[in-house]
Amino acid sequence: MFKAAISSLITFLLLILTVPGWAADKTKDEETIKNAVTVLQAMLSSKAVPDSLLVTADCIIVLPSVKKFAVGVGASGGRGAMTCRDNHFTGSKWSAPAMVTIGGASAGAQLGGSSTDFVLLIMAPAAVNKVLAGKVKVGSDLTAAAGPGATAASSTVGGADILTYGRAKGLFAGISLDGASLEPDSSADQRLYDKAVTASQIVIDNAVAPTSAGQALIAVLDSRDWH
Repeated sequence: MFKAAISSLITFLLLILTVPGWAADKTKDEETIKNAVTVLQAMLSSKAVPDSLLVTADCIIVLPSVKKFAVGVGASGGRGAMTCRDNHFTGSKWSAPAMVTIGGASAGAQLGGSSTDFVLLIMAPAAVNKVLAGKVKVGSDLTAAAGPGATAASSTVGGADILTYGRAKGLFAGISLDGASLEPDSSADQRLYDKAVTASQIVIDNAVAPTSAGQALIAVLDSRDWH
């Protein structure tokens, strides 16, 4: 059983290394962002992610359809989009999205499915900077908490860097992502914006204009009544 689990994990890692990127063309990158829009709309409309917390978030990461690959060891992976508030996280408008990857998330099994959508609220500028700087591990490099529901007390979040929400097979829940790793996807950003650009330049310096899918993601957030 253990050998089979290790074999599955090795196969998963080889898949990552041998396939050129999770989606190695701009069309698929745009599709990832479009799927992120669908996920965000659903989770906001259902109040799975409460406005009372969203209004205080510095950045949002939406990760549609994170796949669970290796049975027994919980290996998984996926890609998504990250957008931040303008004016160094104090404004009401949102940046063009930067692409990010996630690995090591086992929450799909916890929610009863092999594919899970995630919405992550980053609640502190220092945490944003860590994510933008390179690969970080949730639970060790960044503190995280399962995001509370709309009626939960604010004390539930306990000052966590990231609040995490998930959806699998129609089930919404605040979930733990401890052990998962997050990393900017510079290759996807270069494909998406037709030039070399860092995640920080995208979400903080506003160095690029959003694509059509990015505009749709921003519109979902900008349309909310924040005040």
